[in-house]
Amino acid sequence: MKNVETRGLVLFSRNYREQDKLVKIFTESFGKRMFFVKNASKSKFSSSLQNFTQLDLLGTMNDDGLSFISDVSDARVYKYINSDIFAQAYASYLIGLADVAIPDNQYDAPLYGFLMKSLDLIEDKIDMVVVTFIFELQVMSRFGAQLDFSQCVFCHRTDLPMDFSYKYNGCLCRQHVDKDMTREHLDPNVIFLCHAFMAIDLEKLPSINISDELKKKIRLFIDGLYDHYTGVQIKAKKFIDGLDGWADIMKDDVK
Repeated sequence: MKNVETRGLVLFSRNYREQDKLVKIFTESFGKRMFFVKNASKSKFSSSLQNFTQLDLLGTMNDDGLSFISDVSDARVYKYINSDIFAQAYASYLIGLADVAIPDNQYDAPLYGFLMKSLDLIEDKIDMVVVTFIFELQVMSRFGAQLDFSQCVFCHRTDLPMDFSYKYNGCLCRQHVDKDMTREHLDPNVIFLCHAFMAIDLEKLPSINISDELKKKIRLFIDGLYDHYTGVQIKAKKFIDGLDGWADIMKDDVK
């Protein structure tokens, strides 16, 4: 398809041969595409093809092989994300998840919009940890995991404290915990918030204040979900885990 227009987000770029580049862009209308940019350093839109850049592009979309860019306009860089090491790490993680969640060339405008809104919230300095929890939980369905934190899988009661069962892919109330002796016993607030995060609309995200201790509990639970249901390993996630350790050290130093 020649000379088509679409909005997109630069996922990453890498050098190709001596002067050229390959740039992967998640487009709103055509999914993720790999674009070939000849003589990238001399290209008139080279500055618009940096990571964390939204843009409008005109180009040729090829289902087989590389696609090509004819023109770029209305490029917008996420300034805060690019300037803050924590924001950059979390944004990279969300981009990495979106990249592996669907095959290349597959149209998925809802995922594109969800990723854009998540990055916008991080750019606006909304709690990046909470935004990441919401993104992780809601994107799990793209990996085939359909989880329900709202009710017991056996009696469907919603008014009792619940544990999580990997065996039954859902929650067990106190009357049915004996169905799985290897169930994961959780802080009730973890189940409550994960249920809320699964359903929340980022366009209407309320102000959410969560203690650092509870964030750590949610982090451990979601990590377990990803290990069990997806097996996905994103490089930026390991970097975030290391950064969180440094954040704790810096807090201690301040005290």
